[in-house]
Amino acid sequence: MNVFETSQWIWLHKEKTIDEYVEFEDVFSAQKKATIRISCDSDYTLWINGTYVTSGQYGDFEHYKIYDTVDISPYLNEGNNLLSVLVWHFGRSSQRYIPAPAGLIYEITDGDRLLAVSSTETKARLCSTYQNGRNKRITGQLGFGFAYDATKERDETPYAKAVAVEKNCTFFPRPIPKHNLAPLTEGTEIRRENNRILFDLGKECVGLLTLQLTSPAEQNILISFGEHLGEDGWVPRLIGGRDFSVEYRAKEGKNDYTNYMLRFGCRFLELNCETAAENVLVGIQNQIYPVKRVAAAFENDLDRRIYEMCVNTLEKCMMEHYVDCPWREQNLYSFDSRNQMLCGYKVFEEGNREYARANLMLFANDRRGDGLLSICSPCGNNLTIPSFSLYYALSSAEYLRATGDIAYAKTVLPKLTEILEAFLNNRQEGLAMRFEGAEHWNFYDWSDYSDGTLGKTQKAEADAAVNCLLILALDCFQEICKTASIPFPYNGIADNLRKAARNAFFDPCAELITMRKGTEEYTDLANSLAILTDTVTKEEAAVICKKITQGKTVPCSLSMRVFKYDALLKTDEKTYLPYILDEIRRDYKTMLDSGYDCAWETVKGHEDFDNAGSLCHGWSAVPVLYLPQIKE
Repeated sequence: MNVFETSQWIWLHKEKTIDEYVEFEDVFSAQKKATIRISCDSDYTLWINGTYVTSGQYGDFEHYKIYDTVDISPYLNEGNNLLSVLVWHFGRSSQRYIPAPAGLIYEITDGDRLLAVSSTETKARLCSTYQNGRNKRITGQLGFGFAYDATKERDETPYAKAVAVEKNCTFFPRPIPKHNLAPLTEGTEIRRENNRILFDLGKECVGLLTLQLTSPAEQNILISFGEHLGEDGWVPRLIGGRDFSVEYRAKEGKNDYTNYMLRFGCRFLELNCETAAENVLVGIQNQIYPVKRVAAAFENDLDRRIYEMCVNTLEKCMMEHYVDCPWREQNLYSFDSRNQMLCGYKVFEEGNREYARANLMLFANDRRGDGLLSICSPCGNNLTIPSFSLYYALSSAEYLRATGDIAYAKTVLPKLTEILEAFLNNRQEGLAMRFEGAEHWNFYDWSDYSDGTLGKTQKAEADAAVNCLLILALDCFQEICKTASIPFPYNGIADNLRKAARNAFFDPCAELITMRKGTEEYTDLANSLAILTDTVTKEEAAVICKKITQGKTVPCSLSMRVFKYDALLKTDEKTYLPYILDEIRRDYKTMLDSGYDCAWETVKGHEDFDNAGSLCHGWSAVPVLYLPQIKE
């Protein structure tokens, strides 16, 4: 039997809505074991006989729709059993969600025997405890927050029959395990002023918000969360149009609440109550992706601490896919994940290959009219960072080196070809150009001359970074084709680009690569990429590396140091390894000394980006690739 062969996509109605919660119930008969397959738009929480079982829809597409398979045997009674599902439909695009029709689909089986399916006999009703149509974002990347009303938990609104809805989906099983729920990290109260209470979790936590308290009366509570404290000593809730808060209306007496769908990434939680509350407990029930660390030993204790901090960061940035940061965005970017995959191959047992492959397949299923990858995957916004599409070729080649997975290589060849064609068709006079149009953010790095113009169009101009990245991507694609025994269709193009790029961007007076022809825009990143692509000679590379380490080029950010370090090591490992280690130890010690256990987005910490800098960012874990370990 095919999956969902007799199941129907169902919802409460056929109207298009935004930010809506619907409850479903179904009674089924079982003996001692059963399995449920379930999928929805957009997220779900599942209970069997009133006991929480699981939650968390995999981020996906209608043409690549993921379903979960869950053993519900431990929750069954012999005879009749009650299935309860709460589905949260977003309906509005974000950088982690593509709008699609609302719906739930499921089937419950005992072996080959079908016990229940979603249908118009399933009961449905509008959820009364969550505010429907609230439509309030936390951030544009993360999407909606929520408002919960505990005074409406005893809802006696009758259920109606569900309505069949049209959704055209192609189903695939969840490619990776679900997260484990770790014990609750309870916040420690560190400040109280009137009915405003601040809690410190003591470390970065990623997972589900839990709140327990006794309230003398019904009251509204504003819950704010963040990774750092503002100058006033409280959680900075409002940062540049973002609102890091959710709302909870307490009932009189005891309150016990967990939100199973919105994941929080934070260290601090703040409650703003209308009146006093007693026995307050607030914390995060951590969601941990099941990985095992490779044993590592170091002669230098600082190196050990930096390494552990970076691995901790990698683990906290693993949700159903890699995320850039758990606090502000929770998005899967092609460049960020490239760093995370490289690190994962080294620090996790079996290289965490299954997880890496699942992420790469999400990119492979992204669809845009211009042949590039969307800024994130999945993503409902018409925005792309063209250079990030080229990193997909690097990630694919590196994955193939780590795994030998020829089947993967053959699967993604069409997507890689589509990306390369987009860049090759955007050449003028032998050079790749920046992409025009406000939807194309020509970003390379958070540094001068490299950060592009978000939301504004740039003229079609050649620069060193995009040409060197295209050369890297072509070289990686050639490697993939060779490994997969497939003809390489772009012979000679990379060599022609090397010559054209050197002629256009090498400044013989400065003995450096400039970002744009005729300018003095000398950056770490462009010069490092030129070395890695052999766009400059070995003699020129030696001079460039010396100038980079002397500070004569614009420094690159933490994430892009992977290219700077690789260029330095390629040129003269003996000379530059001490420089690399000194820089890592200096900057990452600053993070450790500040009392944080994760790697920051940039060296400025939270102060960057107008106090919106992330203090847990996966792309900054690259020191694990360079710190010297004791060999057993």
